[in-house]
Amino acid sequence: MSDESKEFNLNELEEGEQSGEPLDPRAAELVAPTGARDLEAVYEIPVQVSAVLGKAHMQVSQLLKLGRGAVVELDRKVGEAIDIYVNNRLVARGEVVVVDDKLGVTMTEIIKSDKTGG
Repeated sequence: MSDESKEFNLNELEEGEQSGEPLDPRAAELVAPTGARDLEAVYEIPVQVSAVLGKAHMQVSQLLKLGRGAVVELDRKVGEAIDIYVNNRLVARGEVVVVDDKLGVTMTEIIKSDKTGG
């Protein structure tokens, strides 16, 4: 394929997109690079998902006094949403549910990050 046949006008592409005309197939990569095939490379990357019920702050002396059966009071109230982290980054809030005798989490709110980069 020659370089000449690879060229296309981005202005015509935008006009065609707005008018409903079919897009130039050579422009598909520029317009929609997030198809399923494009994401296949990241599908197998492992991530750590954590659901935090709440937090507690205490002194080391208090921590050392804890033993079997001790109760640590958390900063959340019953029924309050829990935080869901992916790789230590807050991504959602949710509710605890029971799934086949195991605990699970239903996401009720997705947290949008203001950051665009890592």
